[in-house]
Amino acid sequence: MREWRSLLPIIIFTALYAALSLSVTNSYYQLVMTLVPVWAIFGLSWNLLSGYTGLISFGHAAFFGVGAYAVVLGQVHFDLSPWIMIPIAAVLGGIAGLLIGLPTFRLQGHYFALAMLAYPLAILYVFEWLGLQEVTLPIKRENAAAYMQFSDHRVYTLLALAMMFATILLTRAVERSRFGMALLAIKQNEAAAEAAGINTLAWKLRAVTLSGAIAGAIGGFYAVVLLVVTPQSVFGMLVSAQALTVAMFGGVGTVWGPVIGSVILIPLAETLNAEAGSRFPGIQGVIYGLAIICVILLAPEGLFWKIRDFWRKRSAAPVTVNPGARDITTAVPADLVPLRPKRSAGTGDVVLEVRNLSRSFGGLKAVQDVSFKLRQSEILGIIGPNGAGKTTLFNLLNGFLRPDTGQVLLDGREMAGRKPHELCEAGIGRTFQIMRPFLRMSISDNVVVGAYVRAKTDNKAKQLAADAIARVGLSDIAGRIAGELTTKELRLMELARALAGQPRILLLDETLAGLGHDEANEVVAVIQRLARDGMTIAIIEHTMQAMVRLVDSFLVLDHGAVIVEGEPEAVTRDSRVIEAYLGKKWVAHAPH
Repeated sequence: MREWRSLLPIIIFTALYAALSLSVTNSYYQLVMTLVPVWAIFGLSWNLLSGYTGLISFGHAAFFGVGAYAVVLGQVHFDLSPWIMIPIAAVLGGIAGLLIGLPTFRLQGHYFALAMLAYPLAILYVFEWLGLQEVTLPIKRENAAAYMQFSDHRVYTLLALAMMFATILLTRAVERSRFGMALLAIKQNEAAAEAAGINTLAWKLRAVTLSGAIAGAIGGFYAVVLLVVTPQSVFGMLVSAQALTVAMFGGVGTVWGPVIGSVILIPLAETLNAEAGSRFPGIQGVIYGLAIICVILLAPEGLFWKIRDFWRKRSAAPVTVNPGARDITTAVPADLVPLRPKRSAGTGDVVLEVRNLSRSFGGLKAVQDVSFKLRQSEILGIIGPNGAGKTTLFNLLNGFLRPDTGQVLLDGREMAGRKPHELCEAGIGRTFQIMRPFLRMSISDNVVVGAYVRAKTDNKAKQLAADAIARVGLSDIAGRIAGELTTKELRLMELARALAGQPRILLLDETLAGLGHDEANEVVAVIQRLARDGMTIAIIEHTMQAMVRLVDSFLVLDHGAVIVEGEPEAVTRDSRVIEAYLGKKWVAHAPH
């Protein structure tokens, strides 16, 4: 019932637009009515890749043009109907997306955008070189409908609306699935998504393939509507710009954004081009340029998000929160953090063994021949001065860096050099020194992303996420958006996201950073509970008063090398540790 209710706005919009199009008799305005859903679909295809992953594409005309030429050449040379060729154009667009994505996803940021821009320009020149400057669809006098040729042009508008409706339903299905959650996670923080077990390259390839297929199909339909294609009209820069502009103007990362942008911008641009195009050539490009400028200045994420955020602020009721109600731990003074029952040294099965691990950056030896063992249910504290190589060591352990030499053995299996999502799947969870939340997603959705690495179904992922959220004490606020959380809540949410993947080992990188004394003690109590439940933990932290009561043993790094390893009482009194890290004042104030 809820699903049908959520579909109602889409159904109403489509029905009203169809009714309006049927009332239009002017042939030019009827063409404009057809172009609105055409460009909305093209914008949706762009949005499926760039809107949901954040990788800006200036080259979607490549897929659009491949589809357009496929339909035209299929009929010209093989007498194949567009009813047959448009699905084939979708397949060709998808293949083009996959072939383009494989090399291009190695690039990031503006390098990716510029590389994407090169593809349609290169194809444009190829088609001109082949002598395909202008190809016209042959007019069919007999059985014209079988070749998608109609004397009543309103039929084209209805077909375009049907395709738009289907594309919206497809986009909604993607958005609400594991597919969409993975893409949104990649957009908001690709490193965190990879660390949470998402194979970012595989999901991006799926996205560009589906995006290319949609663009190819609508490119083929566009050729049928215009009856003629030229390289400039389907591969030109303005074509890619229109897809980008309608999506960005209306709102990226939402099904309504490209539709809103197309409904507003396409009639405006086409009408001005008809009225003033002869006096002001290129006025369409000016309109799209002004639209982008307005979006950047007034609504960087588009009209949809601007209106939605404004509406939420107006309708949001003030909430009185009892700070103690949301926590299942009790804050205590820093010097009263309870001692963790110490284990006998060397007991428990070895879960992680590191042997002679090294990594250099040019002449800087960030990690030098580091070796240690991490045992089941042990908490290992990794300490040292700034620049000692602690975070670099973590990045080597969970795949963000490849070691120059050495081994990382997880349950005896060599894992050095594996990718972060592979190490997450193998059982290594990770939090970050600089928090990496998915800010526009709720706590629950953030943690569900972490659960996908273990869950085969969405229901199982939600169950694992709910359990992880409960373990860190955030169940009462699980529906809140991550961008609205305090530092402590964000730290606990990241911990829950790592827990949702059911890791064998947790790597906690300065989990107490940015927290007050009471907040730090609450997080420490959560970590202690996890250890009592059998979790194996390696933690980097500078809050030594809490650390000596939390950990079973210390690994002390200085200039990338291990200088001391052992139990807290011995390590914190070692002269080398005091000189390199703790300082002489520590001895006078050290807990006993």
